[in-house]
Amino acid sequence: MSRITLIVIHCADTPNGRADTAEDIHRWHLDRGWSGIGYHYVIGIDGTIQNGRPEYWQGAHVAGHNADSIGVCLIGRDMFTNEQIAALQAVLAVLRDDHPEASIRGHYELDPGKTCPNIDVPAWLDARGIERL
Repeated sequence: MSRITLIVIHCADTPNGRADTAEDIHRWHLDRGWSGIGYHYVIGIDGTIQNGRPEYWQGAHVAGHNADSIGVCLIGRDMFTNEQIAALQAVLAVLRDDHPEASIRGHYELDPGKTCPNIDVPAWLDARGIERL
């Protein structure tokens, strides 16, 4: 894998409150003929941080940026739990420590045809004092 320059936040676009998992996403992606889950991390509605693809395996989550990015997916569509938000902050802190030059973006910022993760990522980061780069 090349040097990580992006950390991309996604949502699963599943019904809010439904307890889907990384395993479910893996199955959905296989059913589409893909090589499995495209995200590196999935955050369940209970705040559980679940592994998707290992970081050394190029993701499949944002066209044109997969070779240099890590994908983090929140289960749900547009209403995330406090537990998910806390877990996302924790994941971002670890990823930023591991990849200090990586900028944090929402999927929609890299693909104008998307709204994912359906939150204003720059404002969300600013409100939490997380540097976006």
